[in-house]
Amino acid sequence: MAKRGKKYRAVKDRYDSSKRYTIEEALELMPNLRYANFDESVDVATRLGVDPRRADQLVRGTVLLPHGIGKTIRVVVFAKGEKAKEAQEAGADYVGGEELVVKIGQENWLEFDKAIATPDMMSLVGKIGKVLGPRGLMPNPKVGTVTFELKKAIQEIKAGKTEFKVDKGGNVHVMIGKATFGPEKLRDNLLAFLDAILRAKPASSKGTYLKNLVVSSTMGPSLKIDPASVRNLVR
Repeated sequence: MAKRGKKYRAVKDRYDSSKRYTIEEALELMPNLRYANFDESVDVATRLGVDPRRADQLVRGTVLLPHGIGKTIRVVVFAKGEKAKEAQEAGADYVGGEELVVKIGQENWLEFDKAIATPDMMSLVGKIGKVLGPRGLMPNPKVGTVTFELKKAIQEIKAGKTEFKVDKGGNVHVMIGKATFGPEKLRDNLLAFLDAILRAKPASSKGTYLKNLVVSSTMGPSLKIDPASVRNLVR
């Protein structure tokens, strides 16, 4: 087991690692557990009652977080003609076609956080799927990143639209903001995410769906949240 640092051990007595807190309790307590000298990200991790090996139990979607994530998102758009112009005017950081595909494929240029493409560009973008796919950057119509509605897609991503997807272990992990957001904004973002997760519940999922839930800052300890305390707050 890795040895914990002195600062981490110093906050260990400020919380109960075995307790399941309410959302409000956890987010109020979190500032007292911070010790890093930078604005830490706040993450949430959920364990779902699904079998990701089954195609009908893959949980995937997007959520527009009310307060964003406190980070500037760099968006690249694969488009041409009038759609390229639309993307530039909507605030895309990089716009291009074949030359952009070559730059990514041959130079391994990946200085962006999200990629959007118009449907007519996907045959071209598919050539760099092996580069974009493993990094979660491949445009996908299921999450709204393959679309002709570029202005809407770009503005939503810039405003805090976040993609989530269950992993092989049945977990979903996303960033919901920065520690300096404060409890109220983090609560709004967390509830928006949980609402999206509950709405994405597969019809074939039986038994307890939201099994475990924890929140943590980048350097701080994880705080367990009682899933039962969530159900009356969403929907």
